[in-house]
Amino acid sequence: MEVPTVTVSDVTDHTTHEWVVLDVREPHEWASGHIEGALHIPMGELPARVGELDPQARTLVVCHVGGRSARVTAWLHQQGHDVANLAGGMDAWEGAKRPTVRA
Repeated sequence: MEVPTVTVSDVTDHTTHEWVVLDVREPHEWASGHIEGALHIPMGELPARVGELDPQARTLVVCHVGGRSARVTAWLHQQGHDVANLAGGMDAWEGAKRPTVRA
């Protein structure tokens, strides 16, 4: 199955509000910087917390470089969620000089 994927340039300042951003990194990664307004659910906690997500909401899944978020995106997509993986993860986001906040 192909994982729905978008690039940082696909998520413009104008369209950021159209996404629910789901950050699946570990707490120490989250604390070092994340996308403002993101929901933090570490990948290992997701099966127990998936009910916190609206399957109909357009959800952008983010991790450090895109590997974990790709697996989460594929799983959520199979569950019927409207999701996309952020290619390159937070590395790509920060590399594009996009804003982050610290916990």
